[in-house]
Amino acid sequence: MSIIIKSQNEIAIMRQAGKAVSRVLQRLAREVRPGMKTQELDIICEEELARCGAKASFKGYRGFPASVCVSINDEVVHGIPGTRVICEGDIVSLDVGAIVGGFQGDAAITVGVGETSPLARELMAVTQGALAAGIAAARAGSHLGDVSAAIQQYVESRGFSVVREYTGHGIGREMHEEPQIPNVGVPGEGVLLRKGMTLAIEPMVNAGGWATRVCGDHWTVVTADGSLSAHFEHTIAVTDGEPEILTAI
Repeated sequence: MSIIIKSQNEIAIMRQAGKAVSRVLQRLAREVRPGMKTQELDIICEEELARCGAKASFKGYRGFPASVCVSINDEVVHGIPGTRVICEGDIVSLDVGAIVGGFQGDAAITVGVGETSPLARELMAVTQGALAAGIAAARAGSHLGDVSAAIQQYVESRGFSVVREYTGHGIGREMHEEPQIPNVGVPGEGVLLRKGMTLAIEPMVNAGGWATRVCGDHWTVVTADGSLSAHFEHTIAVTDGEPEILTAI
């Protein structure tokens, strides 16, 4: 396992990529509405990335055909924008990556469309809280297992399930660098965290069981039992103190 420690100059460039991601997600959250097709969100994403002077991380990555992942209701991650129409009450996960100066930023949010169910609102709140718990544990001198365990404990103590087949990851010049960051784990185990590590932490949380399956498009991941799923993500830098959220919204 080769883990890359970033210099302060490299982290400064990653802040720019993170700022671009944040701007795109803020606009997408404002624009999403009942009756729109998911491909409209991809157009908006590309427009906003261009305004930021950024390049899409996802488009063409391993063959992915769009600049934003749009995953609705029981879709966990990697939803491909297309002709699907967004409906009142849906929850929509939006995952965006941007490249600026050769470095990457990656973040995701889940938003409710109009009036959503109490279960959907609780699921989104718990997933966002799990992300905050994971980030708070990502301190120099701690272990990767501390981050994973913080996420798992937060979610499971509230009666939801953590997706296990997909993980967070290191990030920098490449979208996916070492280490992988599971959302379940044991405190004190795993890689020792060091100042200058940059990580994409991303809990994916299901209202039902944790198992998933991949759809026929070979990209879209859905819950195996058809339950709702939510996804929140930030790119962070490990420091001597509080982690720095590079994609802060």
